[in-house]
Amino acid sequence: MKPTTLADLRQLKKEKRKFATITAYDASFAHLFAEQGINVMLIGDSLGMTVQGFDSTLPVTVEDISYHTRSVRNGAPNAFLIADLPFMSYATPEQSFASAAALMRAGANMVKIEGGDWLCNTVKMLAERAVPVCGHLGLTPQSVNILGGYKVQGRSEDAAQKLLNDAIALENAGMQLLVLECVPAELAKRVTDALDIPVIGIGAGNMTDAQILVMHDALGITAKAPKFAKDFLKETGNIRDAINLYIEEVESGAYPDKAHSFN
Repeated sequence: MKPTTLADLRQLKKEKRKFATITAYDASFAHLFAEQGINVMLIGDSLGMTVQGFDSTLPVTVEDISYHTRSVRNGAPNAFLIADLPFMSYATPEQSFASAAALMRAGANMVKIEGGDWLCNTVKMLAERAVPVCGHLGLTPQSVNILGGYKVQGRSEDAAQKLLNDAIALENAGMQLLVLECVPAELAKRVTDALDIPVIGIGAGNMTDAQILVMHDALGITAKAPKFAKDFLKETGNIRDAINLYIEEVESGAYPDKAHSFN
């Protein structure tokens, strides 16, 4: 399999072909996901909760993400890897340069940051320095203490318009992908239609260009899974079939359905 690139993902959006992505943290699962046909994986700071056992993503460090990025790269050498810049690792442009360099050297193809138009200057400077950036809007887990918990975002018209404006501003600054988390399906469609870049949804309905799930949610491992998650392993009985079903339902638009979306 040839390496997956940003150009490939933009072509999928142009052709209106949905694609599935998933989080990965080690070589074994990364290899399995790649074998089943998932070409885009996120080394998420969700590992703080799923792997390390914390109650939020805040304790995760750049060194943690670097370690897991190297592991995933070893298991999936041709996959397109997005690596999270963890909490307070991009508070200033200078911090973001050092943090992004560490993750790119570990094997990432792109870094992901959480936040709105206040990050435009950082996105622009990273892009100028050959670091592709994925944005993250809606529910941003690193802001859990500001948001007051893990809640659906963008439900009022003012909040929806602010999110849309942030997305457009970040794209204009050089953002190449966007993750939308826990927003109403109607808002996710507005954002997806407004941007030229691919939009990846999680708890954002089925009208985005792609979907992502935390692997532990997709395989029914999480003790208390979020509403938008679906246990594909329960339906199939083995991991490979579960991942195949996930891919099929994302590509067809069957997942997420209304039961796994917000209005």
